[in-house]
Amino acid sequence: MLGTVLTLIVAAIILVVLWYFLKNLTTLIVNSILGIVLLVLTSHLGILGMSGFTVTWGSVLICALGGLPGAILLIVLNLAGIHI
Repeated sequence: MLGTVLTLIVAAIILVVLWYFLKNLTTLIVNSILGIVLLVLTSHLGILGMSGFTVTWGSVLICALGGLPGAILLIVLNLAGIHI
C-alpha cells in the first residue's frame, strides 16, 4: 500500500515538472517562430527600408534564440547600419 502511494506521489511530481517545462517550451517555440516570421516578412516586403537585408544563418539563429526581441534587435541594428 505504501509503495502505491509513493508511486502516485512521484508520478504527480513528474507530471507537474513536465507540465511546467512543456508550457514554457511552447511559449519559447511560438516566440521563436514569430521572430523568424517577422524577420522574413520585413526582409521580403522591404518594410522599414530593409530591401537590402538578407536573411543569414546568424540572423535566423538570433531570432530562434531571441524570438521577437531578437528580430526587433536585428531590425534596429540594420537601420543603424550594422549588418549581421
